[in-house]
Amino acid sequence: MLDEQISKVWKVGTKCEKCAIRNMVLFADLTREDFDLMHQPIHDFELRVGETLYKTEDDPLHVFTLRSGLIKLISYLPDGSHRIVRIIKQGDVVGLEAMSGKPYLHHAVVLEVATVCKIPVSLIDKLNENSPHLSKQLMLRWQKVISDADVWLTKLSVGLANQRVASLLLYLAEGANKDKCFLPCREDIGATLAISPETASRVIASFKREGWVKSLSPYRVALNSDALAELLDL
Repeated sequence: MLDEQISKVWKVGTKCEKCAIRNMVLFADLTREDFDLMHQPIHDFELRVGETLYKTEDDPLHVFTLRSGLIKLISYLPDGSHRIVRIIKQGDVVGLEAMSGKPYLHHAVVLEVATVCKIPVSLIDKLNENSPHLSKQLMLRWQKVISDADVWLTKLSVGLANQRVASLLLYLAEGANKDKCFLPCREDIGATLAISPETASRVIASFKREGWVKSLSPYRVALNSDALAELLDL
């Protein structure tokens, strides 16, 4: 049994080193020697739409890297309503507050089928103590959290409803496929942009009539990114 555990942990380092999106994730700068320091397993698993990655009351013992899919961070308000305060995309790290021993700030729920790596905080602490290569990526991840929060405040929470929806679609399309993106349901669009689901539905319908959005499947669309970007300049 012990030999199996040692073998499993050793394979984790090799798997992380060869990860297809390694340049995007927390361990991007680690060396072979750094991976040799890994003596705890990193679990990778898949979650279906609607499943919960973590809740605010969970013990903050792990951070998570999203290898594929989308995850929404939900904040519940005293009146029982909720807001989506951020959408996590491929390569993003979530649950970083656990690094300082603080409780998770949000509920993390799968928006689009997600593949996740679950990384023990204790492993990150050990790597930080013994290697200089992780601190840069941790700083970059914190900076991205701040940058994304700024996007939410300056682009997704102000302006006309059609401009907010356009900004959200362009944000979701950032990356390799800039003219395609996941289309959240109208309730999630509303909870993200502080507009009603009905307004979200009307805006998406008008974008489709204009030819700015074209359905590829129930939850994936092609975008006329130039037209949506021009809408933001009006």
